[in-house]
Amino acid sequence: MAQAIPDHQIPEHKTLTVVRQKETLGAAEDLDFGLELLRRARTGHLGPTLRLYRPRPTVAFGQRDANLPGFAVAADACRERGFEPLVRKAGGRAAAYHEGTLVIDHVEPHPDAIVRAKARFSEFGELLAGALRSVGVHAAVGEIPGEYCPGEFSVHGQDPDFPAHQIKLIGTAQRVVSGGWLFSSVVVVENSGPIREVLTASYAALGLDWDPATAGAANDLLPHLDVPAVEEAVIKAYADYAEIVDGDFRSLLA
Repeated sequence: MAQAIPDHQIPEHKTLTVVRQKETLGAAEDLDFGLELLRRARTGHLGPTLRLYRPRPTVAFGQRDANLPGFAVAADACRERGFEPLVRKAGGRAAAYHEGTLVIDHVEPHPDAIVRAKARFSEFGELLAGALRSVGVHAAVGEIPGEYCPGEFSVHGQDPDFPAHQIKLIGTAQRVVSGGWLFSSVVVVENSGPIREVLTASYAALGLDWDPATAGAANDLLPHLDVPAVEEAVIKAYADYAEIVDGDFRSLLA
């Protein structure tokens, strides 16, 4: 079952509007729209919102990556493999995703958004790991040696037959501004091969060390698992955080 957030951490009477984006807006547009939702939240035009979508093939580079001598070569390597190279505003290193992944943008207005910023990484990491466990994946929070875009609160999965084999399944990032925060997560569910291939080429061009064996998908560990099943598990897990209210993504485009 999904791990519940402790009662003392659940805001009273909080509602979270869940919007499922059925079609991509475009690689860059999808990335930018998360920042637009944050702008609306911080200015009082949007309440707590959870946006879920399946993106186009994208490699989101960090700001540091873009300043490395090999960045142009890395970007070309992405395009050759059908991935759009973009530079995100959040920190970290290059991360890849495509239609076999689930992107989760969680935005909330907050008068003092910096408060508990680090705690969100831990809490939402545990929430998402719990969602994966609820569908049968052996998942836990914590960086594994050699992972791409390394982070203390990454979510990794373990092969039950070969416990030493661990793969990164979820990467998280956060952007905090005056008046609100955006917590973004990418869950790799299906078709890990192209992600591993494009990351291998990109990291080589950038001169960054990593272990390609750490790149995988949830259905590498649990065959037949798909994105819709993980999406439902994530929404159920968030029900322990707040009251879930269904929303219409099209209303956000008006």
